[in-house]
Amino acid sequence: MKNYQFIALLVITTFLMGSSFAIVKIGLVYSSPLLLAAFRFILAGIIMAVVVRIFKRPHPASKEEWFKLCIIGSFQTAGVMGCIFLSLRTITASESSILTFTNPLFVVIFATIFMKARYRFYQWIGVLLGLIGVIITMGAHFELKMGILFGLLSAIFWAIATLLVKKWGVLFDTWVLSAYQMLFGGVLLLLGSTLLEQPFFIVHQQSILLLLWLSLLSSIIQFAGWYYLLQNSDPGKTSAYLFLAPFFGVLTGWVLLNEPLKQSLVMGGLFIISGIYLVNRTFSKGKG
Repeated sequence: MKNYQFIALLVITTFLMGSSFAIVKIGLVYSSPLLLAAFRFILAGIIMAVVVRIFKRPHPASKEEWFKLCIIGSFQTAGVMGCIFLSLRTITASESSILTFTNPLFVVIFATIFMKARYRFYQWIGVLLGLIGVIITMGAHFELKMGILFGLLSAIFWAIATLLVKKWGVLFDTWVLSAYQMLFGGVLLLLGSTLLEQPFFIVHQQSILLLLWLSLLSSIIQFAGWYYLLQNSDPGKTSAYLFLAPFFGVLTGWVLLNEPLKQSLVMGGLFIISGIYLVNRTFSKGKG
């Protein structure tokens, strides 16, 4: 892949990752959070499931494999996305994106505790910078908001899902895993919507356009672009640029929602971005 193509696709995919927080925040005017998340991933999952069937991608061969795929979907889609959508009820899109994208820091912590993994010194410096960034971002204007808790939970669930994919991912075709974990996670979100909230969805031109953007661009296109980059370039180099996603989250929150760029948010965000960069940059160089 030529350098300019790599950069263009990288910017597009990380922009779609980060901007989805502001898009969801706008969408909450028309829908309850869990129902909007459910519609997003059920639609995206159905489309991708049809595609993988058409192209005859290898599907799980046993009930045990299907069960593991569903467990991944429970964390990656239902857990992560449910918490993100809920967080946006009480905190800004900028804050939610920054908290969610601390997930690489939790990966290092959890992998060390539960999988006895060993990481480089610079990766632990990245974890420390990231945690300092969270304290700065939230500490200067901390209030006991459920959105903060949901934002951190989204990062924790994402870290767990990452480790599960690392452990079980070899069992699945990447595209099949993506399709069905989104579909199953979307069904769980729909169930959660009926049990945990008063679901509503206002059918309106803008609400339909937002749903299509979230399902087609921020889910399917984003996923396809990101995994194309990982498969056609150095994964370590590519993952290091994940820091662009919270940057775009803050930027689009400012542009689309007029969210203030508070000094604590900017300073904390810079610490977190630096931490994400260090954690991911050295990950491909091995452990030790």
